Amino acid sequence: NSSAESLDRLYPAVGSSKPPRKRTTSQCKSEPPLLRTSKRTIYTAGRPPWYNEHGTQSKEAFVIGLGGGSASGKTTVATMIIEALDVPWVVLLSMDSFYKVLTKQQQEQAASNDFNFDHPDAFDFDLIIATLKKLKQGKSVKIPIYDFTTHSRKKEWKTLYGANVIIFEGIMAFADKELLKLLDLKIFVDTDSDIRLVRRLRRDISERGRDIEGVIKQYNKFVKPAFDQYIQPTMRLADIVVPRGSGNTVAIDLIVQHVHSQLEEVRASSSPRVGVVGAALASAHQCHPLPQTLSVLKSTPQVRGMHTIIRNKETSRDEFIFYSKRLMRLLIEHALSLLPFQSCTVQTPQGQDYEGRTYSGKQITGVSILRAGETMEPALRAVCKDVRIGTILIQTNCNTGEPELHYLRLPKDISEDHVILMDCTVSTGAAAMMAVRVLLDHDVPEDKIFLLSLLMAEMGVHSVAYAFPRVKIITTAVDKKVNDLFRIIPGIGNFGDRYFGTDAPPDWSDDDEDALST
Repeated sequence: NSSAESLDRLYPAVGSSKPPRKRTTSQCKSEPPLLRTSKRTIYTAGRPPWYNEHGTQSKEAFVIGLGGGSASGKTTVATMIIEALDVPWVVLLSMDSFYKVLTKQQQEQAASNDFNFDHPDAFDFDLIIATLKKLKQGKSVKIPIYDFTTHSRKKEWKTLYGANVIIFEGIMAFADKELLKLLDLKIFVDTDSDIRLVRRLRRDISERGRDIEGVIKQYNKFVKPAFDQYIQPTMRLADIVVPRGSGNTVAIDLIVQHVHSQLEEVRASSSPRVGVVGAALASAHQCHPLPQTLSVLKSTPQVRGMHTIIRNKETSRDEFIFYSKRLMRLLIEHALSLLPFQSCTVQTPQGQDYEGRTYSGKQITGVSILRAGETMEPALRAVCKDVRIGTILIQTNCNTGEPELHYLRLPKDISEDHVILMDCTVSTGAAAMMAVRVLLDHDVPEDKIFLLSLLMAEMGVHSVAYAFPRVKIITTAVDKKVNDLFRIIPGIGNFGDRYFGTDAPPDWSDDDEDALST
């Protein structure tokens, strides 16, 4: 079952192969995006809350590896750790998703129960390592969904995002040298073999219709030998061994305290607040000219007149909406003129050739940053036939001042599109930077992202351009100042509240208006 090459990468070494085991799991299910506990809801499909002025992750995620035998309670321990940590952004990754795709011959062996699914060679360690590396860097990844009924990967893949904490659990979690290097904390869940057997009996009889004799035979012939040969020896590699599994609350409390101390140490040394980064960027670019990637709509008397109306605090809501929509339409038209075009020849009804131009990209997708950005969607739909629309909700954490991604819906195969990213105002650029980072995580090329905003502050322009120098920034006006509360000066007010007729708290900032309504 194993070659010399695969044996060399395994740690500890693997001896002779043991009899095969028939998988009892019928299908690998996706992890839920939310973990609901008695006290709170924890986001398990989120991402790190902050990217620095370079548009990169401020710190790498903390990765916890959970190993142990089958039915030892690894997932239960992981859930208890997540709940006790009280960290909002967590990813739970199961090794069950990474079984290799079987060849035709191997599928025949699996059908006759002659393929050993408990051998390390059954897992795609290359994919596991590549996936964990990307998650640790804060990037999005595609996770395969393995169907144990057909012994194959399903066509659908699920998307996960990097987070503050990543918990990786599996029976072979410590069986590869390169994988071990990615784990910041290694925990082995050591549960008595009799308890593990009882759990398998309860599960297989009640959920899978097995008989007692068959379950015990399978355990003695396949499961227990695999544990003795491949899994139990990796206990010596663990930083912490948790006897009795989920019943050992003292051990879990100690683990949580240790992870908290590690996170606090990293946060204190490398996690800047929005104000700190904003002030640094403002100082760094104070005397710099506006970047070449910025395109400002020509300030004609008409454009200037519409700005006069929407900036006026006495303007009624109806007039504010009307003239904002007019400006949005002009902004969208201006942005579309910056897309790549190529020459083409068409024939007119008079039978004459006309040398024209046509869009040379695949297609255009709009992505609005909720809530104010969605007001620009009708203008985009009015000028782009059958345009696809996605949405991103980014909220500012009122305790830390950091932007956080709370909702994401993007069209499929967005990576080849030109993306129109829409937000009505940009002051510090924090929300815009995170939105751009999300698009990059979905493999949208940086030079295909167009950030559109009715009004931007110079700080926000410099922030985005500095972090993402190939993103095109397009607006109708740029104001020079941002005050201590990150309000654009002279500004436009809180666009979302003026447009939707809601009231803003006294301490709002232009980048925070998305956080003020959910």
